[in-house]
Amino acid sequence: MESKKTCIAMIPSPGLSHLIPLVEFAKQLLQQHNHFHITFLIPTLGPLIPSMQTILNTLPPNMDFIVLPQVNIEDIPQTHQPSTQMKLIVKHSVPFLQEAVKSLISKTHLVALVFSMFSTDAHDVAKQFNLLSYLFFASGAFVFSFFLTLPKLDEAASSSEFFESYYETVNVPGIAIPFHVKELPNPVLVERSSYTYKSILDMCRKLSLCDGVIINTFADLEPDVIRALQERQKPCVYPVGPIIRNESNSEANKSVSLRWLEKQPPSSVVFVSFGSGGTLSHEQLNELAFGLEMSGHKFLWVVRAPSKHSSSAYFSVQKDDPLEYLPNGFLERTKENGLVVTSWAPQVEILGHGSTGGFLSHCGWSSTLESVANGVPMIVWPLFAEQRMNAKLLTDVLKVAVRPKVDDESGIVKREEVANAIKGIMEGDESSEIRKRIKVLSDGAATELSENGSSRKALSTLALKWN
Repeated sequence: MESKKTCIAMIPSPGLSHLIPLVEFAKQLLQQHNHFHITFLIPTLGPLIPSMQTILNTLPPNMDFIVLPQVNIEDIPQTHQPSTQMKLIVKHSVPFLQEAVKSLISKTHLVALVFSMFSTDAHDVAKQFNLLSYLFFASGAFVFSFFLTLPKLDEAASSSEFFESYYETVNVPGIAIPFHVKELPNPVLVERSSYTYKSILDMCRKLSLCDGVIINTFADLEPDVIRALQERQKPCVYPVGPIIRNESNSEANKSVSLRWLEKQPPSSVVFVSFGSGGTLSHEQLNELAFGLEMSGHKFLWVVRAPSKHSSSAYFSVQKDDPLEYLPNGFLERTKENGLVVTSWAPQVEILGHGSTGGFLSHCGWSSTLESVANGVPMIVWPLFAEQRMNAKLLTDVLKVAVRPKVDDESGIVKREEVANAIKGIMEGDESSEIRKRIKVLSDGAATELSENGSSRKALSTLALKWN
C-alpha cells in the first residue's frame, strides 16, 4: 500500500496581503524540501477576489487548496478595523476548518497547521487533533516582539480605559528606540473594553503556546530583536526571510509600466504605491499629485479612487475611475515626467528595474522587504495596521528611508513636504548615504538566503521538525 504523503495545512488570514507571503513561504519550503505536500485552507466572507483566485489556481505541484464555506455575513459586524473582520471570519470558520482537517487526516499524513496572525483560532484546532501548531508571522520580528509583550503591558495599564491614557511610549525588547504609543498598531489604540482590543490581546496570549513561530525577516535586518526572541524559552522562532515574490501575481498594467520604465534613465523614477488595500482621502490625493509635480522627478504612480478610510480597498474591489479625482490638467502637465496607472502595477518587476530609484510606500512589511531586497530607498507613508512601527524602524533604526511630515492642523501631508521627501531620497548627500545603507541590507538579504545563510538553515531546522 502506498504510504501517505507528509502534509502541512496552511491557513492564511483573509485578504490578499496575507495569502501572498504564506504562498511564497510554501514555495520556498518545497524548493528545499520537496517531499512535503501543502494544502491551503482558505477562510472566506464572500467570493474570492480575482487576484486571490489567480494565485490559488496557479499553485505549483505539491500544493493545493480548499476554499472553506463562506461564513454568514450577519455574524461579522461592519467595522473599519480589518483586524477585527479577519479575526471574526476565521473564528466563524472554525467548524469548517475542523471538517477540512479531519478530511486531510484521513487522506494524508497531516503533521502541522501553519496559520497567519489573525487565524490563531487554528491553534486550538491543531491541538484538538494532536497536530503541531505554527504561527507564520508575515511582519517584522520587532512587531512580533511587541505583541509578545502586550499582555504584560496590558496588565500594568489595567486601570485605564485606553492603552494610550496610561503609556506615552513603549519599549520593545531588542529595539533601542522606544515607540510612541500613537505609532502602535490601530487595534491596540481603541477602548480596552472593545471586542477589537480584547481579540488582539487574546491572540497575543496564544503566541507563546505555539510550537514555533516562522518570521519573515532575516538576521542582518533585525539582529538584536532576533537575538532577544531566541533568548526566550518560548516560543521557538525561525527567521526564514526575506520571503518575497519573484514575479507579480497579475498582468494588469505590466507591459505599459515596464515599457515606460525601459525609456527612463537609471535610478531616476520614484515608484508610488500604497499596497493592495491602502487608500487616501480626496484632499490628500490632490496634495500628493501636486507634490509629485513640484518635485520635478520622474514617477510611476499606482492611483486608487479616494476614500475616508485608509484601508477601504482591503476587502472590496473599487469601481470608481481614480483618474477622475486627480487635479485638473495634472495628467497633461506631467505626461513627459510621469506614468499614472490605475489600481494595480507589477510591483516586483518595477522595484527590480534599474530605472527605479525610490519607492513611496505605505510600508506594509512585504513591500518593505521587496524594497530592501532590491536596494531601493523609501519614502514612508504609513496608513494602518503596524505600518507606523515599520516606518519608524526604516527611518530611525535602519536609516534607509525619509518620512514627510503631516500638517498638525489638517492631518494632511502637504505638497511641499511630498516634493522635499522625493528630493531627499533622489538628490544630494543624504540620498547617497541612504543608498549605501540599503545596499548593505540588500547584500545581507541575498547572503541569508544562500546555501549557508542563517535563513536557509532556519528553514532546514523547521523542516526536520515536520518530518
